[in-house]
Amino acid sequence: MSRFSLGFWRSKEWNYNSQQLKDFVNQSIELGITTIDHADIYGQYSCEDIFGSILKEEPSLRQKLQLITKCGIKIVTKRFPEFNIHSYDTSKAHIIWSAENSLRNMNTDYLDVLLIHRPDPLMNADEVAEAMIELKQCGKVLNFGVSNFLPRQFNLLQSRLDFPLVTNQIEASVLCTEHFNNGNIDFLQEKRISPMVWSPFAGGRIFHDNTEQANRVRSILFELAYKYQVEIDAVAASWLLIHPVNFVIVLGTRKIDRIKTAMKGLTVNLTREEWFKIWVASHGRDIP
Repeated sequence: MSRFSLGFWRSKEWNYNSQQLKDFVNQSIELGITTIDHADIYGQYSCEDIFGSILKEEPSLRQKLQLITKCGIKIVTKRFPEFNIHSYDTSKAHIIWSAENSLRNMNTDYLDVLLIHRPDPLMNADEVAEAMIELKQCGKVLNFGVSNFLPRQFNLLQSRLDFPLVTNQIEASVLCTEHFNNGNIDFLQEKRISPMVWSPFAGGRIFHDNTEQANRVRSILFELAYKYQVEIDAVAASWLLIHPVNFVIVLGTRKIDRIKTAMKGLTVNLTREEWFKIWVASHGRDIP
């Protein structure tokens, strides 16, 4: 995977025509971003279709990309009236159905990675493994991972597989350090697994939130942005990128300029003291 990934969860709202979307993807490839992040439910089950339309028009794009999508969540929608309530479904039948539906939606013969979107309290690890093995053996999915899993949930599923889960997509940012504190990032580093990061800028809160935490952190980000002559999102990205767990950052913007700004984080080498300055500001207290 590329160090930055394009997230398409809002692509229905972008209102890009086919040519605009192709231009956006091609420009991102030129910047070195080749990993594409989807989920079946994004845009009320429409975002995979939107992306698939450009692969249908320009099939050569497929070989330049790593397509990642997620399954396991059902939402109430007109498209699938048989889904009566918002729920999780990690049954073998649903995983295989979801993967095959994503293949059709995106006009591709295979997925590079399929993720289980959320931990399912009814998950039968043997059944999930059976679905993954079947999809892998027939070449429809090359790799598998999870999203929002804790270490014990990850280990449960991994215990049923003879091939490795390749990632866990988690939320992390200068304002969200949950997975630093619950042992998840330590676990992933132990396993040498690069986690994907959703909401790396806290859903935009680093720019405009007026909470005490955001104001403290933003003050430090501006200070460091001035030092390194970049924007604050580049500093926030650098704070993740320098961590030895090797984060892959998912960007949800449709604007190439915003992507270029965030990617400046690759050139910002925060010192250890600067990293902890942000950490302390986020937590609102000194380290022990």
